[in-house]
Amino acid sequence: MTTVWAVTAAMAVISFTLKAAGPLVLGGRELPREAVRLIALLPAAVLTALVVTQSLSAGRELVIDARAAGLAAAVVAVAMRANMLLVLLAAAGTTAVVRATLG
Repeated sequence: MTTVWAVTAAMAVISFTLKAAGPLVLGGRELPREAVRLIALLPAAVLTALVVTQSLSAGRELVIDARAAGLAAAVVAVAMRANMLLVLLAAAGTTAVVRATLG
């Protein structure tokens, strides 16, 4: 098992534990409004960090290659509010075209 998968599995266990412990600790009380807003933003932030680090890194180096172009195309498609299938097709198509052109 690679380090990435070990960390992913550990984070899944921690996430499940926190979600299961929440109702037990709070006992029916409401969370503060600020905490609810922060918790709602965390999954998007973590997913974004994972996508960027997996797309733009090779070990400890920052790598700008065809994957970066595909990621940029996906960001543009999301900004234009395209559906997820079009976002994936834009990213994959852009990556393929850049790889074919450069390599």
